[in-house]
Amino acid sequence: MKTTLISLLTSIIAFVLAAGSAAAQTCRVSAGHSANGCKSYKEVFEYDFVEVKPSFPGGHEALLNYINSNRQYPTDAYERGIEGRVTCSFVVNIDGNISHIRVIRGCDKSLNEEAIRLLSEMPSWLPGRHLSQSVPVRVVHSIPFRK
Repeated sequence: MKTTLISLLTSIIAFVLAAGSAAAQTCRVSAGHSANGCKSYKEVFEYDFVEVKPSFPGGHEALLNYINSNRQYPTDAYERGIEGRVTCSFVVNIDGNISHIRVIRGCDKSLNEEAIRLLSEMPSWLPGRHLSQSVPVRVVHSIPFRK
């Protein structure tokens, strides 16, 4: 009983300590073409938690204005009365460009495709920073579709 309790407390403490630090995982990014013409990749870390989060130029209100002014509700989905939120994840790279866009939770195929289009055409963000360096950071954002 005592060892089980100590083991449980140790696990909780380790989890709490890990949650406070930066978490990163690797992803493959194109590094161009090698001398023999083959496409080459390099592995980089994308962070989930950083000291300074990436931000859309002009802040959250500017991001909402961008979404509302550039979102094109697919005609077929609009006529069928399909509404909802498309939740996507993407990586803000060290140069502020968006990559690795992925639908986490979608509604309708046409709405999912529109959310991906909207995110892929976004202007560059201000990159996230960790330990005084720009780092790639994963961001999760929802795009609403309402009639």
